[in-house]
Amino acid sequence: MYDTIIIGAGPAGIAASIYAARKKMNVLLISSDIGGQINTTWSIENYIGYHFIEGPELIEKFNTQLAVYPIEQKIGVKVNGIKKIKRGFSINTDEEQTYQAKTLVYATGKKPRKLNVSGESEYTGKGVTYCATCDGPLFSGKKVAVIGGGNSALEAVLDLSKYATHIDLVSLTQLTADRVLIDKLSDIKDLTIHLEHNVKSIEGEQFVNGLVIEGLKTQKTQKLDVDGIFIEIGLVPNSELLKDIVELNEYGEIPINCTGETGIKGLYAAGDVTDIPEKQIAVAVGEGVKAVLRAHRYLQRLKG
Repeated sequence: MYDTIIIGAGPAGIAASIYAARKKMNVLLISSDIGGQINTTWSIENYIGYHFIEGPELIEKFNTQLAVYPIEQKIGVKVNGIKKIKRGFSINTDEEQTYQAKTLVYATGKKPRKLNVSGESEYTGKGVTYCATCDGPLFSGKKVAVIGGGNSALEAVLDLSKYATHIDLVSLTQLTADRVLIDKLSDIKDLTIHLEHNVKSIEGEQFVNGLVIEGLKTQKTQKLDVDGIFIEIGLVPNSELLKDIVELNEYGEIPINCTGETGIKGLYAAGDVTDIPEKQIAVAVGEGVKAVLRAHRYLQRLKG
């Protein structure tokens, strides 16, 4: 039985793993990937120590430090079940393996929110995408649409402006992104902004060829001729595995206290999957550290 199992290898999970190793805890790190959301982040300008760094580069640095410590890792593995047992927790994976630990740090982050409109599922991977950083170059010389009005959407627009011949930005509301990002839009020539418009459907044949939108005030619909659609309307917590163990909040987030405790003994959570108000890389790192240090203290008391 491990001292702790850490699920998720984004900033929170990696930080927790490093601190667990430094505390000489017997730790297992399980994650479907290394980096989480940062892998889809093009530019980072607010992480301490770096005036500017790209997401994958920052994760590479995190991973390099992680490799210094003797941490058992199961990367590329998905957890499909978690149970509370007498002495801790039992974890089942898609490899049909079961692992047990006295404590658990849950740091699975969030995933893209879907529009849930006609054509979205059908054309996902055929013109519909949720990652401008990953897929932007595939749409070089083409017309694209970005859905959303927050930071992620505007960052996608700025990224895609290097590739696309024209960009339609469609937002259900007024733009809610940081002012610095909104100001940068004025530098993009081939950009049309559709504020207070709702997405009705995504159309295509073998691949996407159009996006139908409707004005909230005018009730008029129009079809935008686009080859790609980038959906950037926010994220939802990857908290499904704990819904029968802890009570989630109205947003599906895991409520925690200031030390990462969930209210269930031995169970801690960190990062964007929790109800902490600020979803930032620096915050997630600190939350991961706090959670595993609390788990370490819990284990000390068990031994006592």
